[in-house]
Amino acid sequence: MEAKATATAFAGPGDPRRRARRWIWVAAGAIVLLVTIAGVLVGQVAVPADAIGSIILSHLFGLPLYATEVQDQIVWDVRLPRVLAAVVVGAALAVTGVVIQAVVRNPLGDPYVIGVTPGASLGAVTAIVLGTGIGILGIVGSAFIGALVAFVVIVVLARRGGGWAPGRVILSGVAIGYLLSAATYFLQIMATPAQLQRALFWTLGSIAGVGWVALPLLTGITVVGCGWLLLRARWLDALASGPELARSQGIPVGRFQVELMVVAALITACVVAVVGGIGFVGLVIPHAARFLVGAAHRRVLVASLLLGAGFLPAADILARTVLAPTELPIGIITAAVGAPLFIAQLARTDRRAPA
Repeated sequence: MEAKATATAFAGPGDPRRRARRWIWVAAGAIVLLVTIAGVLVGQVAVPADAIGSIILSHLFGLPLYATEVQDQIVWDVRLPRVLAAVVVGAALAVTGVVIQAVVRNPLGDPYVIGVTPGASLGAVTAIVLGTGIGILGIVGSAFIGALVAFVVIVVLARRGGGWAPGRVILSGVAIGYLLSAATYFLQIMATPAQLQRALFWTLGSIAGVGWVALPLLTGITVVGCGWLLLRARWLDALASGPELARSQGIPVGRFQVELMVVAALITACVVAVVGGIGFVGLVIPHAARFLVGAAHRRVLVASLLLGAGFLPAADILARTVLAPTELPIGIITAAVGAPLFIAQLARTDRRAPA
């Protein structure tokens, strides 16, 4: 795999694979743009496309508004921040999935493995059930604290000899995840019907409540984290090939693994604290990216970012429309779509494997 990745990395400008990847980038970017536009257009209340354009231009550049006040509120205060949040969250979860799979050297690595998602869920449900009259900021803060505490516990359990043993990370993450999930279910049993409905919707994930206040924080953390990871792409290639090879290239493996997991945990904690636990994005998208662009992490990171940025807004559109006017938690859609895709990828891998 390493030789294949190296040969692909040094392909000339006329190489057919390089031309094919260019079209993949163009297609992925076009899909993200089209899905973003569709997310703003689709809704229970029909808003004409020219009115949407007028609303956006009015808020951005102060041009005259040719839309009603209700249309302005629907598009600017509800749909647009929601769609942009889906783009950012999808990109963030996909990129963290790439990082976690590289660190644990396991194709099943995702934010659940490092305990961030179940920790955030426990923190949020605790605030909902036990925090009388607590607001959305209190729930978000509790979720963030729960995510970081869970991650620290797994760090303590998984560290050995100055590094991360991939098997210990997975086993620690699974054990802590089950423990945190049990506590979450216990709190849900104690909850009132209203609290239970709120907790269930939050733990399965929803983009609906994201507004302009939370969006800059999500975007900033995602951009900075992804930028840092792109700068470390060559180190990620070496780490994915094995810690021995990485050490032979002068990479401080133990410190680098910790840095990667901290960045992944911070990104995921912020995402889960705002939109809840959305599964399968960090698991499925990295595999799809590798299938399309190869194993080199610089390309995999960018492809995962684009694919995640297109996948989650599309899933959010389905969540809004499948049982309209009832809205489904987006985690149901990502699981329903992501699980078959992952199974298909496994089947494709099995067919290619030598007998």
